[in-house]
Amino acid sequence: MSFLTLDLNLLRVFDAVMTEQNLTRAASRLAMTQPAVSNAVKRLREALGDELLIRTAHGVKPTTRAESLWPAVRRALSELEEAVAPRSFELAKAHATFRMAMADATAALLLPRLVRLIESDAPGIDIRMVPLTTREPRPLLLRGDIDLAIGFFPGVVAQLQGATDTPIRHERLYRGEYVCVMRKDHPLANKELTLDTYCDANHLLVSFSGRARGLVDDALLSLNRERRILLTVNQFFTAGKVVTASDLLMVLPRHLIEATGMTEALISKELPFAMPDVHIDMLWHERDARSPGHRWLREQLSDSTASGSLSPTGK
Repeated sequence: MSFLTLDLNLLRVFDAVMTEQNLTRAASRLAMTQPAVSNAVKRLREALGDELLIRTAHGVKPTTRAESLWPAVRRALSELEEAVAPRSFELAKAHATFRMAMADATAALLLPRLVRLIESDAPGIDIRMVPLTTREPRPLLLRGDIDLAIGFFPGVVAQLQGATDTPIRHERLYRGEYVCVMRKDHPLANKELTLDTYCDANHLLVSFSGRARGLVDDALLSLNRERRILLTVNQFFTAGKVVTASDLLMVLPRHLIEATGMTEALISKELPFAMPDVHIDMLWHERDARSPGHRWLREQLSDSTASGSLSPTGK
């Protein structure tokens, strides 16, 4: 294949199909017919000598070659778009809908300030929240199902740091420390929380996936100890309600206690074993990196974590 003879319009189609993971949605995005998109994909396959996209029951699945090619194509198209047609952004006149995925407690901390700002300065901006049910939000971003993911993604961020072959970008928003939370009249409320008393109690785990094991259990395993997880839930508000009405213990980042809405009924104690800090990161796709509206949204969320109510990076 000679680059000089390659129809560069095929790369625009490739980018749209990779973004949508569906030929019909890609055709709509490009204002083309589906047969025209299919024909363009066929021509690119022939030019590159790779299948690129494999049909599935739910759309298309990229090959390894397609996955490795897409970041470079997306980056080049974004730079060309910005150079040819730079976009302006007037907040008061802007109309946009942003889809974000985050845990309910994180949303309770970040959304009130953002909503007040939208009400006063950006009446055309809408926010749509998508349930965060995984510690691996990259597929949602790659498919374009969401515009931002905010949460604790230690495995993902570890892979992203220093990586140059991924279209996913990230920013550290804030950090926090884990504490043990219980109701104020819990039998352990006025006693020292030791490793033995902690392990002898019954526990609640907030787990997005429903998996009855977390970072605390890994920490206990290193001490040859374990705990009994009586209940798993997938919302921090539900966790707070249950803990205030039972003898279950739960571990939360300290800054999320307020987000349960039951601060007056709960107390926190230092954990009797070491736990690493929790880091909350914001993830997005590089296709949105140059969007003025998307950049404005990221800046507002970043500013809200630096306002003093949370512990921003470096403080």
